[in-house]
Amino acid sequence: MSAGEGDVVGASGVGPKAGAIEAWRDVYDLLDAVRQRPNAGVRNGSLQELALMMFGYHLALQVHDVDEAFEFDRGSGGFPSWLSRTRGWSMATGWDAAVMENLPGEPPLDAFFRLVDEYREFARQSGS
Repeated sequence: MSAGEGDVVGASGVGPKAGAIEAWRDVYDLLDAVRQRPNAGVRNGSLQELALMMFGYHLALQVHDVDEAFEFDRGSGGFPSWLSRTRGWSMATGWDAAVMENLPGEPPLDAFFRLVDEYREFARQSGS
């Protein structure tokens, strides 16, 4: 079964259980919810749809003046900077396009969640 058909996606296949939206603390809770139920948020495992959802999340943070570091900002986010630095990938068309272009043999959501897991481990180890 490929991502987008209702299965849990990601390198480990399991992340923290996504709770009620009201209990979400940050963008990673949103990502955990998508990982647990991909069809609930993105159609057919579309990484582009997830990127658009995350853009909306970032926009809402700005509109409501929420103080949350958003690691997935296309221009200055830690995640795309890390991808560029560690993989040598161009971020000119966004991290979502970079993942799809550079890992064509892997389902896009699977690749994304695997990379997010690696990034979170890197950030945890470096204390950022």
